[in-house]
Amino acid sequence: MNGAGNEVAAGAESLRSLEYVVVDVETTGGGAGRGDRVTEIAAIRVRGTGEVLEEFTTLVNPERPIPPFITRLTNITDEMVRDAPRFGEIAEEVRRLLTGGVFVAHNVAFDWAFLHHELERATGTGLEGRRLCTVKLARRVVPEVASRSLGALSEYFGIENDARHRAFGDARATVEILMRLLERVEGYEIKSWAELEKLLASRRRRRKRSALPRSIENI
Repeated sequence: MNGAGNEVAAGAESLRSLEYVVVDVETTGGGAGRGDRVTEIAAIRVRGTGEVLEEFTTLVNPERPIPPFITRLTNITDEMVRDAPRFGEIAEEVRRLLTGGVFVAHNVAFDWAFLHHELERATGTGLEGRRLCTVKLARRVVPEVASRSLGALSEYFGIENDARHRAFGDARATVEILMRLLERVEGYEIKSWAELEKLLASRRRRRKRSALPRSIENI
């Protein structure tokens, strides 16, 4: 026997037994494949029970100017990142932290795309593995909230974030949101990763559209 019978089948692991790496990146723009680069990264590795295992955050020199509108949003300036490490200098540390955990982000496609491109550029190998979007999960299990933005969910759950639009502040808020969402998921009697994937893959019922103009609906 090779001992494989003692291992939990992929997907059958309980959500609370998994480790999650909650990621947030700030960037020079929205085009991961069009030359935009990471200016700041935060990654928090946490157990499904809520125990924080490791935290990592740093500014990153994007090797290109930061547009003024991005600086207004994030308060990250060219001067701040001038002496920061380039992504290639932190690539192996980032990969180590991500390995074996579920990649979690609020709008996961954005953060995944940027780190995939940065890691591929720096090491020749991009990202692979499980990922979880807290926006998509919130749509399923917090139907009473109209907006699933990070700010709206933070306000709904009473989560303070004094560093909005900075990587570490947003990552910490996302950790708290993730834990609240896992509690909601358990209320649906969903306990394993496979069951969660099935929930996320199922089609949502569409809301009936009102015949009234949207502006009147919102009065």
